Amino acid sequence: MLYRILRPLLFRLDPESAHALALKSVGAMGAVPGLRRLVTAAVRAPRGRPVEAFGLSFPNRVGLAAGYDKDGEGWRGLAALGFGHIEVGTVTPRAQPGNPRPRLFRLPGQRSLINRLGFPGRGAAYVAGRLQGPRPPGLVLGVNIGKQRTTPIEEAARDYEELVDVFAPLADYLAVNVSSPNTPGLRRLQGRGFLRGLLTAVVARRDRCAAISGTRVPVLVKLAPDLNQEQLAAAADAILGANVDGVVATNTTTSREGVDDPRGVEEGGLSGAALGRRATRVVAAVHELIGGALPIIGVGGVMGPADAAEKLAAGATLVQVYTGLVYEGPALVGRILRRIG
Repeated sequence: MLYRILRPLLFRLDPESAHALALKSVGAMGAVPGLRRLVTAAVRAPRGRPVEAFGLSFPNRVGLAAGYDKDGEGWRGLAALGFGHIEVGTVTPRAQPGNPRPRLFRLPGQRSLINRLGFPGRGAAYVAGRLQGPRPPGLVLGVNIGKQRTTPIEEAARDYEELVDVFAPLADYLAVNVSSPNTPGLRRLQGRGFLRGLLTAVVARRDRCAAISGTRVPVLVKLAPDLNQEQLAAAADAILGANVDGVVATNTTTSREGVDDPRGVEEGGLSGAALGRRATRVVAAVHELIGGALPIIGVGGVMGPADAAEKLAAGATLVQVYTGLVYEGPALVGRILRRIG
């Protein structure tokens, strides 16, 4: 109820400023254990049922997608909303500004967003510092990693290997982002000529870190919703061949199918309700292609309990939200958990 009052006020701000304000506020709450407990009590999210995936134990099936907390500023406070896991990032090796503003647009009639942020962030060293210290009990923490904008595609593996070195000791899992539409050329890494080699390099670096630390961190790969069946089949072959631990399906889409908002002409990746069916089709296709051999995190258009249930029915083991949190508010997590358990 409170969010229904606050949302019109937040929506008077430009989307990026509103997001920064919300994240800063929740980050401040997360720094004070007593305030975190108050937030948890206020949202009244049920605990949900634990689920095993990627060799990890998740306290429930609902997570926060990468992109919401790029620099690890607010994850402790966000955990108080009832999330079973939170994926920070996308993190690049060094700080970079991303694309020029404006670069984030609301499509309220579609309950969707378009972003062309381009991996803005403070870089790996800063985020690593933000992840140090105690965690909320039971929370699974993922880190989404991506290449520097200026790194040639042919040399991208070195960026991902560097990020594995930094975050393997800190994260519960790593998600390899090769599917954002907002970094020039990045999606080429999903192609037959690149993906197997890149993932093999990442897994090898993860294994080297595991040999030193004694802890094996699962590696996931995040795919685009715009791959056709042939491209998905090639990606599935690469994923299985490289011994990756799981898939995140999907990232944002460049398609504007079904979008009638005038801001739909903006370049960038579309998320939210307008992406939902497309993302679910990809979840189902990947599940079939890999024969259920790997767990899938279903993300894209999870705006409520029915959307989450749809992703699970298509073959996902876990779901993530992002744009749904913008439009539906912090009570969304509890609403979903009451339906799916």
